[in-house]
Formats: sequence, C-alpha cells, structure tokens
Amino acid sequence: MIRTRTPSRAAARAIRAAVAGGLVLAAFAGVAPASANGAAPADAATVGTAAVGATAVDTAKADGAAADQRGGKPGRPASVSGTGRISYAFSPDDEIWFTVDARADPYTRPVPGTGAADGLPTDARGTIRFSHREARTGKVYSTVGEVDCLSTGGPVATLTAMVSTPDTGGGKARIGLSILQGDGREGGRLGFSWGVANLDVGEDGQAYQPVVGTCMAPAPFAPVIRGGFDVHHTELQPRKPSGR
Repeated sequence: MIRTRTPSRAAARAIRAAVAGGLVLAAFAGVAPASANGAAPADAATVGTAAVGATAVDTAKADGAAADQRGGKPGRPASVSGTGRISYAFSPDDEIWFTVDARADPYTRPVPGTGAADGLPTDARGTIRFSHREARTGKVYSTVGEVDCLSTGGPVATLTAMVSTPDTGGGKARIGLSILQGDGREGGRLGFSWGVANLDVGEDGQAYQPVVGTCMAPAPFAPVIRGGFDVHHTELQPRKPSGR
C-alpha cells in the first residue's frame, strides 16, 4: 500500500490559495486565472490559432518507436496531442484554449519508500498550455504545466500536470484534464479539474480546492468547438522484474 504525506498546513494552504485564486475561471467562481509566471499573458488568439496546426507529439518519432509487439518489442506509448477551443457553459462568450502534448513514460518517477519505488505505469511527460480570454474585459490569462501522469482508455484520457504561480513562492500545484477524442482531429470534449469540481470546505469554513491526485480529473464536460485532440491508447504494462 502506498502511503502519502500531506504538505504542511501552511504549504497546503498556499498551494490551494494559488490554485483557487489563480486558475478558477472567472465566470464560475468569480476569480480570474493568473499567469503562471506573473508576466503579461500571451495573446489568446496567438496561443490558439498558432497551435491549432501544430501536432504536439512528434508523429514520426512515435511511429518509429511503434511497433512489432509480437517480438516482445515495445509498441508506441500512450499519448495525447492537439489543440482545441472549448465552449464553457459558465462563460460562453470567453475564448478558452487548451494545448496538450503528453506521452506515457512508465516507471520513470520513483517514489522511494513506497510500493511505487520504481514509479507508476501511468508516469508521463510533456506539457499542457491553457489560455483564457475574457470577452467582457479583453484580458488574457495563461499558464503552462509539466505533465506527470497519463491514463488512457480507448478514445478517452485523463492526465495531470504541475503548474506554478507567483502565489506559491516557487511551489507547485497539480491540475487535471480529461479528453474525449472526437471524429478524427475535430470535435470531442474536454474537462478540467478547476471548472466544475474539486471544491471542499475546510474546518475554518473557508472553501478551497483540494490537492489533485495523479491522473485525477472530472469527466470531459465541455465540448471542443475548434481544433481537436488525438488520443492514442496503450494498455498499462506491469513492471518487469529486474533481469528479464
């Protein structure tokens, strides 16, 4: 059994405050998302349109790594790539984009002293990018996260990434995404952990967003209205004993 340690109360409160104050969408929670680096946010149109035509994962490299599993060779790893604009029911006029470049990298994030000393089968690497332009004010908020977990099942994937904000003093908080691949590279759906879920009330009566666990995300509740995502599913593989 894996035992986890919670951060100190002060550290946890700082992270929760950063996530709640920095990433919750304005129309739903009344707090605008903040730039991850404190700098002036990038233009949403640039983030969105420039990334739509770009394939996040190097397809040629993935295809080269793919293949003949019959000889015991590893196949192409699970992956999610693409860029899409979503329609968010609580701010339908805002322009919200997500770009995902994630690939499974099993057993590469060791957790010493636990049953996952070699890491987990869902360990992953890559980046996610989020951009939100408010229709009412014209302000643009954006952030970038480092992917740490990816889980797939057919055309559906959940993934998480670590983001940092000025409010954490260099600390990081995890966010979660879920993606349902559409028809080809168009359409589909996307969900995000700070959109309609992951809210709790502390002993002091104050609402906060709890820490998001690896690969944890709500169902993909928001339709993708421009662009799309490709989900490549691969079955999880048990860790092979050393020497094999």
